Formats: sequence, structure tokens, C-alpha cells
Amino acid sequence: MGMSVTISVATEQDAEQIFRLQYLCFQSEAALYGNYRIDPLVQTLESVREEVVSDCVFVARLGDEVVGSVRGRVTEDGAAAIGKLCVHPRLQGHGIGARLLRTAEAALADERGATRFRLFTGHRSEGNLRLYRRSGYETVGRAKGADGVEMIILEKQAGAYAQTA
Repeated sequence: MGMSVTISVATEQDAEQIFRLQYLCFQSEAALYGNYRIDPLVQTLESVREEVVSDCVFVARLGDEVVGSVRGRVTEDGAAAIGKLCVHPRLQGHGIGARLLRTAEAALADERGATRFRLFTGHRSEGNLRLYRRSGYETVGRAKGADGVEMIILEKQAGAYAQTA
């Protein structure tokens, strides 16, 4: 009998698995840009622990294994910054990323009062861009990340849910 993936709030005990998963998942992004100094690859375990405690962090689990994660926090302008969405490479393409994104959006709007959502992705990250656009996000600008990668900034209003049929 197969196991199903469940989504839940991350706990402090999940920080190390999130840290390791993030490092694995963002290798392909680093290769895409020829830059292995991107933020998800240089973030410290202690910093991940701090985010799990302070931010809105969800994980996808397959049994006891963390196979996906996403983080969000409300910024001073009322927008929720969503980031570091990742799914284990062997489970990508099965809707887990979209489920994590929807869960984070709902929690950030309902529990933390976010009025809109904002996220960034690299300009060459076509898979990410497809997911975000299917989820109702629109490009609102570009910025250069601290690591030098050109980022596309996407936003959507809270309550603006994409049609999926």
C-alpha cells in the first residue's frame, strides 16, 4: 500500500530535514545560473531554525520524511513574502509544490492578515514561472538578487485563486 503526502506546519524538529532538502533541491537552480552562492545554498542551519520558529513554514511529508517545504512572512507593506518553495526531485511534477503554495497562502492571509502575496524566482526558472502563473501570480518587476541572479518578482492579491480545471 502506498503512502500519501501530507502537508503540515513545520516544527523545530523539522529544521535539519528542511535544511538538507533545500540544499538538494536548489542544486538544479544553481546549475541553471552557474552560481552556487544562491541564498538557499548558503543559508545556515541556524537561520533555517530561526525561520521555522518565527515565520509561516509548512512541510510536505511522506511518512516521516520531509519531501517539500515553503516559507512565508508578512512584510511591512502587508504583502506576504513567500520563498524557498522546494520539493524533492523524485516527487516533482505531482502537485506537491502547488499544494504547499496554496497552504502557505491560506495561512498567511487567514492567520497573519496578508493582503497580497509576493515571490521571486530566477529569470531562467521556467518550471517555477509556470507553477506561479498557473497559481495566479503576475510579473510585477525584476530585481538583481544579492547573489547577482536576475530575479522576476511576481504578485497576486490575497483571495485571487487561479482556476484549475
